[in-house]
Amino acid sequence: MNFGLRFRLSAMMFLQYAIWGAWAPVLWPYLTGKLGMSNPQAAIIFSLLPLANILAPFTGGQIADRIMPTQIFLGIVQLLGGAFLILAAKASGFGNMVLMMAIFSLLYAPTLALTNSLAFHHMKDEKDFGVIRVFGTLGWIAAGLVLTLWRTKGFMPGVADSLMLAGFFSIVMGVFSFFLPHTPPSKDKAADPLAFREAFVLLKNPNFFVFMAIAFVVTTELQFYYGPTGGFLEKALQIDFKNIPMVMSIAQAAEIIAMAIFLPMALRKLGVRKTLAIGVIAWPLRYIVFAWAPHGALEIARPLVMASLTLHGIGYAFFFVASQVYVDMVAPKDIRASAQSLLSFFTLGIGTVLGTYFTGWIMNTFKPENNVMMWTNVFLVPCALTVTCAIAFLLFFKDPEKQLADAKEAAAKA
Repeated sequence: MNFGLRFRLSAMMFLQYAIWGAWAPVLWPYLTGKLGMSNPQAAIIFSLLPLANILAPFTGGQIADRIMPTQIFLGIVQLLGGAFLILAAKASGFGNMVLMMAIFSLLYAPTLALTNSLAFHHMKDEKDFGVIRVFGTLGWIAAGLVLTLWRTKGFMPGVADSLMLAGFFSIVMGVFSFFLPHTPPSKDKAADPLAFREAFVLLKNPNFFVFMAIAFVVTTELQFYYGPTGGFLEKALQIDFKNIPMVMSIAQAAEIIAMAIFLPMALRKLGVRKTLAIGVIAWPLRYIVFAWAPHGALEIARPLVMASLTLHGIGYAFFFVASQVYVDMVAPKDIRASAQSLLSFFTLGIGTVLGTYFTGWIMNTFKPENNVMMWTNVFLVPCALTVTCAIAFLLFFKDPEKQLADAKEAAAKA
């Protein structure tokens, strides 16, 4: 890959996730504090993007695979999305905020899969994807740093500065998208005009079905990390509230290293199946440490939990990013965007929605805020489910590279 192409794809990922990273970690306190919304109202606003991801295979994937070039579609929706983010930044009531964020989510959700499919379209070897995708994590981190700088300088008082910054990134991404490499829709007249329907047909492949089912379950259990971990670190391990973001950044640092360095090496030396297996196994290992921590001495539990946060980075890179590589590997090229959207449908969509509700139900059942020892029960639930996923994966998921090689050999003989 030449430098110019690598730069454009990396910058695309940086901006794509800077948009999300600018508002997602910090918007909740603004909604419940300055705007006076209830926690359930804030939860509704945060559920809009996962819900929009459920529609992604039927909208963005279909358009990019069958109607218009991906980069043009990205440019249009990101510019529109930026405009609605700026309107949301100035919104005051719950109804107005829901409307603005719902429209933004419908515009932004398809782009998560389409940036992946565009990158894969122009890469000679999909196993290098981690080196490009890592700039998304860097963009997420950079957005938080810029927002912190804005706030220390007192920039943009009176509005949701996080949404304003996200809108700025979205408009920049929209303009930049028109300069991305040309990625046209399929010109095959024999192709199914409904690309998303052809993507769903992939589920008839037993190996692909097993993979997608495991990806769905793992995503539901991932919400136990995103939601309760901050409270767990504060209450069970007595880490000062102001230091929690710094502690949790260990996971992001590990994610960057794993994605940029170890993932490409693993995909080449171990193959897709073993790489995915490492990613699946990382989740229960982390939850085992979390479940044990309330019963251990603080001087031992704290450093052990902090060390286990690196498993989040490994798990995310080796499973979720490698999953995008696997989907690109097995999907027909004329439905590349819809296939990535299908993965978003099961993970960023219904997996995230149901996982969030499930996490809330488990938290409400054990109420660890009243008894820190109940954190063990909370984290044993995702531990058990991810162990089950790991076992199922090792038993039922076959080596896709060997299957593809066998299929090509059979086709050549025919």
